[in-house]
Amino acid sequence: MAAERCGRDGEDSGSEAIPWVPLPVIEPGLSMTRWVARACRWHERCSILATRGGGRCRPGAIAGGFDVPLIKNRYGKGRVRVMRIHRDGERQEVSQLNIKAMVEGEFARTYTHADNIMTVSTDTIKNIVNVVARENTGLCAEEFCQVLARKYLDTYQQISSVAITSHETKWSRLSFDGKPHPHSFVLDANGRPTVEATMTRDGSSTLSSGVDGFAFMKSTQSGWENYVKDRYTTIPETADRICATSMVASWAWSAKPANYPATNAKILDTMLRVFSTTYSRSVQDSLYRMGEAALAAVPEISEISMACPNMHFIPINLSAFGLDNNNDVFLPTDEPHGQIECTVGRK
Repeated sequence: MAAERCGRDGEDSGSEAIPWVPLPVIEPGLSMTRWVARACRWHERCSILATRGGGRCRPGAIAGGFDVPLIKNRYGKGRVRVMRIHRDGERQEVSQLNIKAMVEGEFARTYTHADNIMTVSTDTIKNIVNVVARENTGLCAEEFCQVLARKYLDTYQQISSVAITSHETKWSRLSFDGKPHPHSFVLDANGRPTVEATMTRDGSSTLSSGVDGFAFMKSTQSGWENYVKDRYTTIPETADRICATSMVASWAWSAKPANYPATNAKILDTMLRVFSTTYSRSVQDSLYRMGEAALAAVPEISEISMACPNMHFIPINLSAFGLDNNNDVFLPTDEPHGQIECTVGRK
């Protein structure tokens, strides 16, 4: 490999090699004024050498002959979202992580010499997250991040250090009658209670309560089959999928209950019980039956409206890595999403 120089590379052109002149360093006790004066003389000399040599600066030098050091560098992949399901008999555990993986090592020449020979693609960094997720469905976030970091170091000798950052979306297991449900969950810090009241001078009024952004999920017992199929249809049928949504719901009061907060909690509990303990043939199917059950449980409401954007979890294809994926590892995504809405009322 030819020596790096400011000016033309004699090895490429056949002319005499032009020596590289380093940028003056800032020495202890050296004032900025004196350093600038030295830098100006350096710049003039380097420009003369470059002109004499044909005007071609070496890789890594900027116009005018400055040689700029690469002080620090790292790279990686961010917002790698992955959902893992770990099965232990009928009981299932879910873990939804958002991973950022950053690596440091022998990658400087990718920046300074346009040389990618040692650099691992960021898409590969993402793929390794998914592979490690499939191979370690039961690890907690801390253990998963440690195993992931070790995987990068063991696989690529040019990596000197790895920084893994994980943010977890926490799903809490639902319980009914004091018994934890095996595969149904709600999002931590979930939902914002809402109230809407109207009143006119002639004495008419309405009152509704509800919840905004109330997220719930079940990791199985949901399907989507026997729908319209034509030349625009690409989604395959399934009898086993994750079903999740972030619901906006409101219910209109026709009478005053004994206790509003307690009755609101009863409505949500009734809907969640239907969602969790029955098979869902579609989100539409579940919503109608949830509303039906809420009206039956609470006579003080006259109707209930629900709007549910799907929270999608797409199975990740790991066949390129010799791994199966039997609904174990998913890509969480909410854009674009299905939007299912309905209102259920009394006759």
